[in-house]
Amino acid sequence: MLKLDHITVIAPTLEDGVRHVADCLGLLVPFGTRHDYMGTHNHRLQLGNATYLEIVALDRQGTQPGRARWFGLDDQDTVRKDWSEGRRLRGWVANTTSLDKVLAEHQDIFGQKACLPTGEPDFAFAIPEDGSLPLGGAAPSLIDHWGDTSFIDTIPDMGARLRTMTLEHPDPDRIRRLYADLKVTNAPLVTYGPELRYSAVIDTPNGTRHLT
Repeated sequence: MLKLDHITVIAPTLEDGVRHVADCLGLLVPFGTRHDYMGTHNHRLQLGNATYLEIVALDRQGTQPGRARWFGLDDQDTVRKDWSEGRRLRGWVANTTSLDKVLAEHQDIFGQKACLPTGEPDFAFAIPEDGSLPLGGAAPSLIDHWGDTSFIDTIPDMGARLRTMTLEHPDPDRIRRLYADLKVTNAPLVTYGPELRYSAVIDTPNGTRHLT
């Protein structure tokens, strides 16, 4: 069984991502983590129900990880194209306690397990060989926290709460079947759209807002 862990804004730079989320939600999301093992960094914000929002970008002052980065961040042309076309809320991450089992059945979608951070790992993440988003972002990335949920308490809580998340997709029946096969709880609502596009309704201290 999989459960929504966090939703991801994938930005050309962290400054771009923070500005976009501030425009959408009226909240200035604080800095989160520098991923020295992946050459990326993020800002994070709790969304209630042990979920959170991540703004993630390539860390141009970071180290080369020696492998494909997650979230398709090696393909900066695609990141910038999606961004310019308004596809900024670009995907989501599901947590599971059965990562090996899911990968055995769906490795073609989710890729290989990486135990991170390298050397002293405290979670496992599934990354396709080329680092791309699973099914172009229609399928979630997968994480296994190894039973440790204390990380959520380190993420700032500014009163934002995720109400709904919707995925528009040209083949919604296929994606619904995949979510059902994966037994995803709190999965995005999947509807028809000419291209893959996410949106989220989030309650904030500033009222109900939409993140795209």
